[in-house]
Amino acid sequence: MTLLDLTPRVAAGDRLQTLPVAIIGAGPIGLAAAANLAERGIDFIVLEAGEAVAASVRAWGHTRLFSPWKHLVDPASRRLLEATGWELPDPERAPTGAELVDRYVLPLAQLAPIASRIRLGVDVIGVAREGMDRTRSRGRAATPFVLRTREGGAVEELSARAVIDASGTYLSPNSLSSNGLGLRGFDEIADVVTHALPDVLGRDRARFAGRHTTVVGAGHSAANTLLGLAELARQEPGTTVTWLIRNAKAVRVSSSADDELADRAALGGRVERAVADGRIDVVDGFEIIRARRVDDRAELVGHRGEEDVTHATDVIVNATGFRPDLDMLREVRIDLDDIVEAPRRLAPLIDPNVHSCGTVEPHGFRELTHPEHGFFIVGMKSYGRAPTFLLATGYEQVRSVTAWLAGDVASASNVELVLPATGVCSTNVGGGSGCCS
Repeated sequence: MTLLDLTPRVAAGDRLQTLPVAIIGAGPIGLAAAANLAERGIDFIVLEAGEAVAASVRAWGHTRLFSPWKHLVDPASRRLLEATGWELPDPERAPTGAELVDRYVLPLAQLAPIASRIRLGVDVIGVAREGMDRTRSRGRAATPFVLRTREGGAVEELSARAVIDASGTYLSPNSLSSNGLGLRGFDEIADVVTHALPDVLGRDRARFAGRHTTVVGAGHSAANTLLGLAELARQEPGTTVTWLIRNAKAVRVSSSADDELADRAALGGRVERAVADGRIDVVDGFEIIRARRVDDRAELVGHRGEEDVTHATDVIVNATGFRPDLDMLREVRIDLDDIVEAPRRLAPLIDPNVHSCGTVEPHGFRELTHPEHGFFIVGMKSYGRAPTFLLATGYEQVRSVTAWLAGDVASASNVELVLPATGVCSTNVGGGSGCCS
C-alpha cells in the first residue's frame, strides 16, 4: 500500500478554510472532538441523529461503566468545563451511563462554543466530495466534502472542509445468525428481540418479569444483562434465564485480580456464581441457523456439534456485539481491514484475538488516516467489530486528529496515553460485545 502524504495540504485562502469541520455524532467522542476544535479556533458543526446528545449512552444509562471518572473525561473538554466552575466528580468512582451524561456530557454540550454548533435529529445518510463520486481523483483533496442529511422528512446537503465520523456502532448490532448474515426468519420473531443492555430491573421490567429470556452473546454486555435477569428472577416468580453462547464453550469475562478496573474484574466471577447456583442456565456451542414463531414463542433453530437442535423462549436479548454502519460512506475512499473492519493501520493494534483494552498501543491520526484526505473515523466505530474500545482511547484519537487538522503535525504525532491494566477487556472471540468503557 502506498504511503500517504500526512501533511495538511489546505492552503491559506482556500475555500476549504471557510468551511466547518463536520462531526457526525454527539456522543462523548464527538463532543470531545468539538472541544478540541473549539480550543484551536477551528469552526465545526456537530450532527446528531438522536433527539438529545449522547442518545446511545442514554439508552443503556442504567448500566455502570467499568472505568472510573478519572478515565472518562476528555482533557480538552475538562479545561473548557473547569473554566466555567465545573468540577470533576470523584475520580475513583465509576458512574452509570446516565451519570456520565448528566454530570459531564450534557454540561459539555451546553457550553457556548459548542451548543450553538450542535444540530439534533439530523441523520447523516451519505458523505461524498462536491461533484465527485469515489472514482474521480483530480483535485479531490482540495474539493469540499458534502454531507447529505435527513431531518424529519427533509433531505438537504451541507459542505465541510473535513469530516470526523464519531457515530459509533450501538445502533448497528451484529446478527443473531452464527454466519453473520441476517437471521433467516427474523421477521417472525422481531417483536420479541431486544437490543443489548435492556433495563431489566427498571424501565423494561414488565417485558421480562415472569417470562423466559434468552441472552445471546458472550461478552460484558451479555454478562450485565444476565446478572440483572438473575436478580429479576429472584424477585419475580416464573422468571427464567438462559445464556445461549454460539462458541464451542463459554468464554468468560475477566475476573482477574490484575485488572485495575475493579468492577470489570468482579463481573466474570459474579456471572460464574449465578450459573453455579442454577440461576442462569447455559447452552453453549449453539450455532444459530434460523428462527421461527411457534404459537406465541420464538424458536431458534441450529446445530450443536453434529446434532440438530431448537431452543424456545419468550424474549431474546441480542448481545452479540456491534459492527460499523458503512452504508453512508460508499462514496468516500476508506481503507478498512478485511476482518475487523477498522482502519487498516489500526487493525493490528486492536485485534481482539491478541489485545485487551489495556494492551492497545496509543494511536492517532496516522493510524486513522484513509485515502480520503481529511476524513477520519474515530471512537467505537474506528474499532470496527473489535470490542476493546475505551473512551480514553477515543479522546486521544480526536486530540491527535484535531491537531493535524490545525496543521500542528508535531502535536498530532506525539501520541501518548496511559491505560488501566486489564486482564481481558471482552469476550468477543466469536461475537460477544464489550461494555462499558
